[in-house]
Amino acid sequence: MSEKRQIKIFDTTLRDGEQSPGASMNLQEKMEIAQALVDLGVDVIEAGFPIASPGDFEAVRQIASTFRGPEICGLARSNDKDIDRAWEALKQSSDPRIHVFLATSAIHREFKLKMSPDEILTRAVAGVKRAKGYCDNIEFSPEDAARTELDFLCRVVEAVIDAGATTVNIPDTVGFATPAQMSHVIGALVNRVPNIDQAVISVHCHDDLGMAVANSLAAVEAGAGQIECTINGIGERAGNCSLEEVVMAIRTRGDHYAFDTKINSPRLVPTSRLVSFVTGLEVQRNKAIVGRNAFAHEAGIHQDGILKERTTYEIMLPADVGFASTDLVMGKHSGRAALADRAKTLGFNLTGEQLQSVFEDFKSLADRKKEIFDGDIVALVENEILGQIEQEWSLVSFNLDLKFGQPPRISLTLKKGDTEDTVELSDGTGPVDAAFLAIKKITGVELVCKSYRVQSSSLGRDANGEINIQVEHDGETYRGRAVSMDCIEASIKAILDAVNRIIAAEKLKSRSAS
Repeated sequence: MSEKRQIKIFDTTLRDGEQSPGASMNLQEKMEIAQALVDLGVDVIEAGFPIASPGDFEAVRQIASTFRGPEICGLARSNDKDIDRAWEALKQSSDPRIHVFLATSAIHREFKLKMSPDEILTRAVAGVKRAKGYCDNIEFSPEDAARTELDFLCRVVEAVIDAGATTVNIPDTVGFATPAQMSHVIGALVNRVPNIDQAVISVHCHDDLGMAVANSLAAVEAGAGQIECTINGIGERAGNCSLEEVVMAIRTRGDHYAFDTKINSPRLVPTSRLVSFVTGLEVQRNKAIVGRNAFAHEAGIHQDGILKERTTYEIMLPADVGFASTDLVMGKHSGRAALADRAKTLGFNLTGEQLQSVFEDFKSLADRKKEIFDGDIVALVENEILGQIEQEWSLVSFNLDLKFGQPPRISLTLKKGDTEDTVELSDGTGPVDAAFLAIKKITGVELVCKSYRVQSSSLGRDANGEINIQVEHDGETYRGRAVSMDCIEASIKAILDAVNRIIAAEKLKSRSAS
């Protein structure tokens, strides 16, 4: 049996994934996800678009200088300023890649760029040559390639390879293609571009018609050697090819596919949970591979079959993608080492300082709950460690008076620096609305609540309540999240988390402008 062809996994969660509305990440959150991607075993991490903002530049720079193993990639339009900025962010990487892109389809040439095919060709070649002056590893993407005339696409691909591109990416930018079309396009490049053997063909598919995974698989069958994808399939509009789905399709159907990836698949569920928390984009229960229902069986016929022979209704083992076979129960007598080990199993690598902070909260929770489940530990780690930003405002205390048929009365005390501020009001249609009004009155930050979600972090009536909110401020969307056994307390802290994110974003904009 011949050895299987290895397909590169190019993860763009930190770049294209972050472009999901409301999914922007701060530096610490990006570093946490980058570490998870390293542990997952991706071949390339597209860390961001350095020219887009000072925050994006700094994230790419820190990821490039910190992580070893995967290639670290930065995106750039095909112009000198973008490419120079990308290299400035990437130059400390041990294995940098500059990813240059330029639209090539007729609709983009006419309406967006207002450039002729020859002008596009000249600009693309110049961009690749500029990038090649900085490093050897250059990727070029003809944006909207799936809607580009095939003859012109072949011309562009041949020219950029001659200019030094080592990877040519074929994006289905608007998710318009079908599997047969993607197979035809990749096959044409393989057969018609004379220097195609000097570059890896990549594919970047969007999911507007729900075919991103199928299109990516078809492209690889036709000769592509790299798949660009994101954790949980997040990204622009309907998202991108889902990393976990395409990887497990290849692995589970090894009887059909003559290729594989080096992804450490038991890290898929922990990485999915991390990205869901950081972005605030909840994974649907019935999502393939990582959804909560992916290995759940309720129908009696299915349950009977599973008990007799697992493979009657399961084509993968839950453990193969990272679902724990048991929900380990811990309690107040569990030690720091056991907590650290369980957190690592669940996808979190805690520093000594972080472990101490989480352990203190764990002990406090154990005094209030008899049993602590995996979901509680995930909530504790996420609440205390991940995504933490400068706490401009924090909760000191609150008192809520609720009487049937009457507006809630809330007394809320917040702290900013060494100063405490208290407000009492009888207003709002309910306790959460009252909390929003009280926080706006104290902080002066105007908020419009767009989404409010509550869910339990584990089983039982004493489970932690997890609150996720989305708010709008000056036309921008921000998220907030908090966990507590008291859902009102968690709601107040989630609102404050959103307020603090708004303040941090405004400070960053102010520094950038000065």
